[in-house]
Amino acid sequence: MSSNNSVALSCFPYSVGHNGEGVSLLLNMGEHPILLDCGLSKLDFPKFPPVDLVFCSHAHSDHCRGLGAFHQAFPQVPIYTSEVTAKLIPLNWSLDQESQASFPYHTVGWRSPVTVGENLQLELFPAGHLPGAAAILLTYHTPKRDYKVMYTGDFSVSNFQLVEGLSIENLRGIAPDVLIIEGSYGTVRHPHRRQQEKQLMERIEQALSSGKNVLLPVPPIGLGQEILKLLRSHHQFTGKDLDIWVEGKISRACDVYLELLSQFPLSVQNFAKHQSLFWDERVCPRMSKLHTREDLLQGKLPCIVLIDYDSEILSYLSPKLGEWLILLPEHPEEYVTQPTGWHSLQNLASVTIENYLLAEHSDGRNTTQLIHNLRPQHIIFVHGSPTYLVELASLAELCNRYQVHSPANGTLVELPIGDRFIQPKTPTPTYYEGELSETGSYVTITLPDTINSDPRWNKFADTGIVEARWQGEELVLRGIPQRELLNSQSDSKISVDLDCCRSCRYYNHQRCWNQASPLYGFKVIPEGYCPVFEPLEKDN
Repeated sequence: MSSNNSVALSCFPYSVGHNGEGVSLLLNMGEHPILLDCGLSKLDFPKFPPVDLVFCSHAHSDHCRGLGAFHQAFPQVPIYTSEVTAKLIPLNWSLDQESQASFPYHTVGWRSPVTVGENLQLELFPAGHLPGAAAILLTYHTPKRDYKVMYTGDFSVSNFQLVEGLSIENLRGIAPDVLIIEGSYGTVRHPHRRQQEKQLMERIEQALSSGKNVLLPVPPIGLGQEILKLLRSHHQFTGKDLDIWVEGKISRACDVYLELLSQFPLSVQNFAKHQSLFWDERVCPRMSKLHTREDLLQGKLPCIVLIDYDSEILSYLSPKLGEWLILLPEHPEEYVTQPTGWHSLQNLASVTIENYLLAEHSDGRNTTQLIHNLRPQHIIFVHGSPTYLVELASLAELCNRYQVHSPANGTLVELPIGDRFIQPKTPTPTYYEGELSETGSYVTITLPDTINSDPRWNKFADTGIVEARWQGEELVLRGIPQRELLNSQSDSKISVDLDCCRSCRYYNHQRCWNQASPLYGFKVIPEGYCPVFEPLEKDN
């Protein structure tokens, strides 16, 4: 790209979120150094270069856990975030840390530009993913033109139970020069959010009907509260004579959510007017805080228990309580550690372990859709496994239109802005050329043994059994994990009926006729999807 500007734009990633690390990025806009998130607790702050401000995108620990140490080292540097995030961040500290880290935040309202330095302005947009999560638009004004950088933090365009998704409509036309965007799920596609919720509720109901207790280890903020709201409002559990128990940090986060109720979507506020969002021991299903393990023996069995992800699971599995189904969330990164003590449960006859999908980030389809609506000159992918990010950065639909970067930690990315596009050098994904043969009633696909050098191979080949399905004109293979194979009572087959244009009520003659869709009037592929999808037939 030919550069005709004198303003230097660059990004230096202290950590891009590979391998379960936190996210922390140093953005330079002209003379302004800006820290985007502070998710590393081990930065050498005494040697840290001065910055003008810090932006914290949301309250998950991998984006905020270094803020306390940073503030102690640089108390004069302002930290900007949303009002809800400022209330949720202390949930990541212990009680002692919380009393020592009560430092002031500069809270910013939604879509309200604020001047934060000479010729520098910031504006926050709701990012979905978590209450209070924000995408930031930074604008640097010069006499010749304005320079814009957008950082999404973690985001999702899907509406959750307790937070509305990021609105692409509100961002259309911004056209930032640089887009720093998360790619947690790479190019993976997911079923519609409501399908994910439906599958989880059905599995929990099946376990309870068979007399099994259900144990869900979850992080303290976000996923647990989503599941609790589902259990309180889903038709399969409304009025059900059932005890739901909530442990420790999760219950503390629920209390803070209740304090922030006026900041939640109107649908949530209306629900809370008629019944308690969380704690209620009179209206079924009953929901209570779990103070000791003995509380479970005093309630009705089978029950549902939500515990902190880092709690010792084995301590909950008393023989007096009967059999258990333990449901673990599927993570976009394979390297995320499993809950404490789960390995010791593999051989217990009274325990079944399964995974469920309740995605907290946008999948590859929605990520690319957001990019095409924003139309940046540069894209920087962060937050995800290196293989997933390389796959995203290698998509022809992206690297043919934009300058795409997927940097490693400590690698400076210079971001020249100009008018003439020069095709950048893009990462090369790994392809494996094989052979296909038909013998009688079998089809054999042979691939070279170099495929097993990929770190994902061990998980894929766990049992040696694969499942195949069509996705458009492509055949997709999925390895069947051991837990899924061994659990004969599980209906863990994932639905292959993805919501797509072909099954949308507005799809006709290969075009979209939904005026609320950004694709309105355009020719679309049958496998396409947009956030205003409406099925041909509603679920009964």
